[in-house]
Amino acid sequence: MSAAGKSEAAAVLPAAEIETVFRRLAAAMPGRTATAKGPKDQPDPFRSLVSCVLSAQSLDRNTAAAAEALFTLAATPQAVLALGETDIARAIRPCGLYNIKARNLTRLCDAVIERHGGNVPQDREGLMALPGVGRKCADIVLSFTFGADIIAVDTHVHRVANRIGLTAARSADATADQLAARAPHWAQGDGHFWLIQFGKAVCVARRPRCEACMLTDLCRWFAANRDGAAP
Repeated sequence: MSAAGKSEAAAVLPAAEIETVFRRLAAAMPGRTATAKGPKDQPDPFRSLVSCVLSAQSLDRNTAAAAEALFTLAATPQAVLALGETDIARAIRPCGLYNIKARNLTRLCDAVIERHGGNVPQDREGLMALPGVGRKCADIVLSFTFGADIIAVDTHVHRVANRIGLTAARSADATADQLAARAPHWAQGDGHFWLIQFGKAVCVARRPRCEACMLTDLCRWFAANRDGAAP
């Protein structure tokens, strides 16, 4: 094993402790049944997918405003495509990179119609082949919307997993791969939901609330930062 490989292995909790982490999260955090029916509370796969695309580099409130404005005008691939890029951009202006996203949404709707008969694909490969859809967005749609047993990795999950020692990865995609390999099978379905809620409520970005955490006896970051300083 290379020096980097040894360092990574040392940073990750052993399997028994990873199991314990997920059991504690399962007991303390809401799972899939208590979570929104789709990304950004959207009611169907197409609007969930579009909302996920809109959320890139955008605050939640801005994403919600952009999605509401767009779906008031059009809520199907055919209707969004019929709007045209200029009107799409005008509607989604509250979110960041709205011109690029309008272009991607036009291409995405065209692809959904031409390749999938107007239906959102239900596999990662098909989703990631759509313009503007990356690994994170694909996995979030698969998990939230289609109920797939996938731990989708957003900013919160990436931070939490690597702080605790569930993973030792620099990128979100690598974190997703490591969680798929290391999280127990029974935790793959709700793991994303537990980790994201834990990241929002306890293991926050700047000043993690270690005093309120039930994982400090296992957490790699806490062991190395007992003074509570942010990483």
